[in-house]
Amino acid sequence: MKILLISPTWKKETKAKRKNRHRVFKVPPHNLLIISALTPKDIEVEIIDENIEEIDFDKKVDLVGMTTMTASSPRAYEIADAFRERGVPVVFGGIHATVLPEETAQHADAVVIGEAEGLWEKLIEDFKRGGKQALAKFYRNSRRPDPVKIPIPRRELIKDKGYLLSRFLQLTRGCPFDCSFCSVSKFFGKKYRFRPVKKVIEEIKGIVGKPLKTRFLGFLDDNIVGNIAYARELFKALVPYKLLWIGQSSINIARHEDVLQLAAASGCKGLFIGFESISEASLAEADKSQNKIKFYEKAIKKIHRFGISIEGAFIFGFDHDDKSIFKRTVRFIEKVKIDAIQFSILTPLPGTRLYEKLEKENRIIDRNWSNYDLAHVVF
Repeated sequence: MKILLISPTWKKETKAKRKNRHRVFKVPPHNLLIISALTPKDIEVEIIDENIEEIDFDKKVDLVGMTTMTASSPRAYEIADAFRERGVPVVFGGIHATVLPEETAQHADAVVIGEAEGLWEKLIEDFKRGGKQALAKFYRNSRRPDPVKIPIPRRELIKDKGYLLSRFLQLTRGCPFDCSFCSVSKFFGKKYRFRPVKKVIEEIKGIVGKPLKTRFLGFLDDNIVGNIAYARELFKALVPYKLLWIGQSSINIARHEDVLQLAAASGCKGLFIGFESISEASLAEADKSQNKIKFYEKAIKKIHRFGISIEGAFIFGFDHDDKSIFKRTVRFIEKVKIDAIQFSILTPLPGTRLYEKLEKENRIIDRNWSNYDLAHVVF
């Protein structure tokens, strides 16, 4: 039995508009590596990342599994329809499928709602037993998976695919914050769950060697310092491995100088930080009360002092923004010397409270999910 797991790209017209930017910072589909590790050993698994390789629709496979974000869902549906026309059953998972399962089910033989651990194994059992007919329409967990049971990803399946950085780890799931534009807490819940540091170190030992290129790591956690005690324990444990790593953090890391010091000692070279806005009113609108603008400049200086670069994320399009927000934001960035920037247009992703609010206010003007890529105005 063979399973093909696919990470879809955008539709052709969207790719053309974006001038193939998806090929610049290529990173592996970590979720599919986890799914591969959950799959029984007697089943052959192949991963296709459409951002870097073509799909062979005539390939002999027994089952296709796909994960998709909202912006790539139109292309994912095209792929699914093409395989199903050839008689190959297709199953879906991921954030978009979780928040819009009925829509997704129109293009699938089964939909996995929420995190895959425990559900994927059940789906495979059903398929082995009775094929497509034995699949349930929806698979849903009654409780969130224990992070201890998250397997080590099968990284060998994406070896030699030309990724800029291929060694990524996910240590935590969940977020207690509930920013109106974000779907993380909807998918992973509002409580942090952690993989034991001992398990993380076991995984790192298996992928890190003496050559420098093996010691570049990326952490996929939405906030690697979400629990300060866990971050302290983790960073201390990482120090002996002489890593160079990047991750995502809240600005609040700068409130704990010892944690910053440990992060730097453990090899932290860059953090992605969601500043979101330099407007107090816009932050309040986003329900991002944990961000304090008065603290931004001091925090940035402190992070830089420890040799850590910052990629700052800013969002434009809040109701409290006016035209001055653009120049004021650029002036702020130049003043504090943020190293790299991500600018986004506020986007009401399905499943977020922002989407519910704008839907209720009848303000959504574009239902083409391809345009929900944070680079189009859709409301």
